[in-house]
Amino acid sequence: MSEKIVATNKAARRDYHILETYEAGIELKGTEVKSLRGAKANLKDAFARIDKGEVFLYNMHISPYAFGNIANVDAKRQRRLLLHKSQIRKLFDKTRQKGFTLVPLKAYFKEGRVKIELALAKGKHLYDKRESIKRREADRETKRALRSKNR
Repeated sequence: MSEKIVATNKAARRDYHILETYEAGIELKGTEVKSLRGAKANLKDAFARIDKGEVFLYNMHISPYAFGNIANVDAKRQRRLLLHKSQIRKLFDKTRQKGFTLVPLKAYFKEGRVKIELALAKGKHLYDKRESIKRREADRETKRALRSKNR
């Protein structure tokens, strides 16, 4: 079971507390898949929203296929995510609460199909971000000290 990661959203882990993750399929047009095989995607400003019982991904940029023709589609069009109805209901209930949102973490190929790792997340405040940075730097210092001690 090989996974080829196409795009990651590094800002999502920095800006949000990740509570739950889901694997979702994505509905794509023909040339979009070819662009994804060449890793021509960006999840930086992407987010998901639930409309009329379906989950849609907004602002995911997939560059037009270089060898495409008139079949190329808009790079930032909304795309439908494929989840089970029970998962959609659960996500809908959670996202109606204040501060919760759906954020894509990564896009990847799994067994020849494009998948999106979707996270239920809650936004971090500025002081939470500072706390995360301090904790990470402290962990680096301890690892560095242990390495130098073991030599």
